[in-house]
Amino acid sequence: MTRIGYAAGAFDLFHVGHLNLLRHAKARCDVLIAGVVSDEMLLEVKGTATVIPTAERAEMVGACRYVDDVHVETVPDKLDTWREVGFTHFFKGDDWRGTPKGVALERRFAEVGVEIVYFPYTAHTSSTRLRSALDALAAPREALV
Repeated sequence: MTRIGYAAGAFDLFHVGHLNLLRHAKARCDVLIAGVVSDEMLLEVKGTATVIPTAERAEMVGACRYVDDVHVETVPDKLDTWREVGFTHFFKGDDWRGTPKGVALERRFAEVGVEIVYFPYTAHTSSTRLRSALDALAAPREALV
């Protein structure tokens, strides 16, 4: 049976944590599909605007040697995404393990035979931290204007 993996994320301000997720995921499947969450979905679900537009993020992620295909996510429900893509394994950072959202996701995917695989979350680097650092760098310049 072909193991079709799915690793989703915003992949905004692409960094080593994103690379680690994709590298580890590819090692655990035959085909890796990277889900790039659209600008609209990120704004709706997280209330976060992206720095890099969807099409550019999808192009960068698709250029990564670990990624076989890219799927742009336009629906909030991962089960709907599964219906569109048909993956057998869903890869997440271990910051989801044991959380109410993670447990619910595991339960829902178990019902359709999808295995959730957790990888170590790269805590020292995140898009949120990078965005905060950029804001801090920009603040003194804005005060001068």
